[in-house]
Amino acid sequence: MKHTILTGDRPTGPLHLGHYVGSLKHRISLQSQHNQTILIADMQGLTDNGHNPQKIADNIFNVMADYLAVGINPEETTICLQSALPALAELSMYYANLVSVSRLERNPTVKAEIASKGFGASIPAGFLNYPISQAADITAFDATLVPVGEDQLPMLELTNEIVRKLNAVAQQQVLVESKPLLSDVSRLPGVDGKAKMSKSLGNVITFGSSDDEIVKAVRAMYTDPNHIRVSDPGQVEGNVVFTYLDAFHEDKDYVSALKEHYRRGGLGDSKLKGILADCLINLIMPIRVKREMYLSDPAQLKQILKAGTDRANQKSQQVLSRVKTALGLNVF
Repeated sequence: MKHTILTGDRPTGPLHLGHYVGSLKHRISLQSQHNQTILIADMQGLTDNGHNPQKIADNIFNVMADYLAVGINPEETTICLQSALPALAELSMYYANLVSVSRLERNPTVKAEIASKGFGASIPAGFLNYPISQAADITAFDATLVPVGEDQLPMLELTNEIVRKLNAVAQQQVLVESKPLLSDVSRLPGVDGKAKMSKSLGNVITFGSSDDEIVKAVRAMYTDPNHIRVSDPGQVEGNVVFTYLDAFHEDKDYVSALKEHYRRGGLGDSKLKGILADCLINLIMPIRVKREMYLSDPAQLKQILKAGTDRANQKSQQVLSRVKTALGLNVF
């Protein structure tokens, strides 16, 4: 069955290996099988960067170049810009009337994000309404599948609540519910091993990282603190280097052999990190070259993004018209 898929990223910085494992590889495999739309969510990027909009503006084409460099095909996947789709903001306004403030405040994902960002009592209203904006994104394309991590499931649950409420108010099926497409890949930890890979934490390897930067990041990775001498038996579980080898090395049998060698002793951390560094350099180097090529031609990037946004605008306007008609608001 061919599904309609909606996914996207906030342009708060260049994408990184965490995105590659968590979503980009999946999107590449899905694009030839389904109708996929990827949204560069610049308006949502402002929900916690309203004081620094230039940060969002500067990264729109960074993210766009990352998409193309890793293999997102604009002929198969519609890549579009959120702020250039007026239907999304209008749908958000209609949906906001169907959701209470207390319901938004109970959202565990929003609560966790508020705590991590340290807003205190000064929570931007746009941030609190983030789930409503996501509901507008999803429903504007009649998405039936939404790739999410487990932490994003409450967002999708609220989207389906909005769908059901609007359909009940209109007394007809105007919008369709969507299902989560959960990744079977664990979240990649940061290179420091202490948290998820995150731009805000500075523990990332981006697609623009040089070979030297990759080597430096790998050398700084924690392994087993009790593996002091090469001859010492080492622990694989919780070892960041092996976590990355599992995620990125193509030869799984070779990685398994490395684990056995490390466990019985005789495999040094320096050699192990060298193997990982070579693996990541071989992965990132061709992506980096393509990325630099795309960034050197901003007119081409803008043209591709504009073409995708035009297609997305047609679809989202159709859904908006459907919603307004169902609500009795299509007066003219």
